[in-house]
Amino acid sequence: MRQDSTGATRAPWLVPLVLSVALFMENMDSTVIATSLPAIAADIGTTPVALKLAFTAYFLALAIFIPVSAWLGDRFGPTRVFRVAILVFMLGSLGCAFATSLEGFVAARFLGGAGGAMMTPLARLMLYRITPRAGLMRATATMTIPAVVAPLMGPLVGGALTTFVSWHWIFLVNLPVGLAGIVAVGLLIRDVPVAPARALDGHGFLLLALAFSGLMAGLSLISLPILPLWASAGLTLAGLAGGRAYLRHARRHPAPLLDPGILRDPVFRGAISATATFLIGAGAVPFLLPLMLQLGFGLSAFSSGLITFAGGIGAIAAKLVSTRVFASHGFRNPLILAALLSSAGLAAKGLLTPGTPHLLIAALLVAGGVLRSLFFTGQHVLAISEIAPENVGAALALSTVMRPIATALGVAMAGGMLEIGSRQAGGLTLAAFHAAFFVLSLVSALAILPLLRIAASSGHEISGQAVPLRATP
Repeated sequence: MRQDSTGATRAPWLVPLVLSVALFMENMDSTVIATSLPAIAADIGTTPVALKLAFTAYFLALAIFIPVSAWLGDRFGPTRVFRVAILVFMLGSLGCAFATSLEGFVAARFLGGAGGAMMTPLARLMLYRITPRAGLMRATATMTIPAVVAPLMGPLVGGALTTFVSWHWIFLVNLPVGLAGIVAVGLLIRDVPVAPARALDGHGFLLLALAFSGLMAGLSLISLPILPLWASAGLTLAGLAGGRAYLRHARRHPAPLLDPGILRDPVFRGAISATATFLIGAGAVPFLLPLMLQLGFGLSAFSSGLITFAGGIGAIAAKLVSTRVFASHGFRNPLILAALLSSAGLAAKGLLTPGTPHLLIAALLVAGGVLRSLFFTGQHVLAISEIAPENVGAALALSTVMRPIATALGVAMAGGMLEIGSRQAGGLTLAAFHAAFFVLSLVSALAILPLLRIAASSGHEISGQAVPLRATP
């Protein structure tokens, strides 16, 4: 098979398929673990609620290392860094499989997150640089197919392996997939064009690491008896201080790692604020729902996976209708409706009981998957719809980092409510899960507030509306 000047094969489907290994592993890893939390907790001597720290550690690593992934690729070569990132991810998976304590498992998840933080951005960057613009849409669609399939398979695979084999295998299966990806990239993708290496904002990187780690660790630990309350509060305050110091630094630096100045754009500011708020509520569902099904309803990991699998079906279904919805109605109003209905769906989960028919639960999850996918698809495009081309990179960097932070805060909130409810009732009860869903529903509904401040016509040139609506706040 012949190659072009970049060293990439001319087969239009092979390069994106190889790069999709990264997206597949990361998306599979983030969903496959949820159904296995009770089994993992029992084996390593901790509680399922305490394993929220594993989620936090993974999301923390994403937030810290995503901003430097492009710089590392340009400095040391994207294919080299991409292969190292896969290797780091594999080492994190191996560490999880052999962890014997909460501390070891959390550390391994952080290592895996560091690899994942570099894999996906670099995969997208390499695809963009080696694919002719005329074929970029098709190549991107090919690369993202496995990423869409992975969340659908994750609960099923995780539940089946945990129930019939061992939870350790949900991490060990990453090893042959990752190894195949490393070999394929080395053989098929070479000499990817790089941008001139710019100076790294090292000071900003350290301040962001302090801000993210202090805030996320402090809020995650504050409800657990691992550290004294004053220590958790101190970590949170240190994170806030680091964030404030970074904002001062970014205003003075000519090329900050994350540019807060991009928030001056009202559409971007509204979209990213809405998404962060929505994620704090909806982002905790993959952590909370499998625990309720197993610990509250008494289902096996496999039965839990069969039910939560339905959410992935809804997410895929939304891809088929999202373009037409936004073309007909623009972005703002469908996003507001999706946020409200999705929040109502979260509240409905707080009414589920062991006697609720499983088909009814699955139908609720399908509807929730459609609404969440519609919301995320629309906000991603709306956020950059009116950003100047030279600022799109800065906007994407900020919005990408925001997602794991908001999700981690949601998991911390949900886990904290379960821990508090467990202490009050002398054990983890179904009522604690219901209360957590109700609170998350209220938080998620607040996403409509920043959206209401965006003009209804925002992004109409991208959405494809034939007749723009009059801009009304």
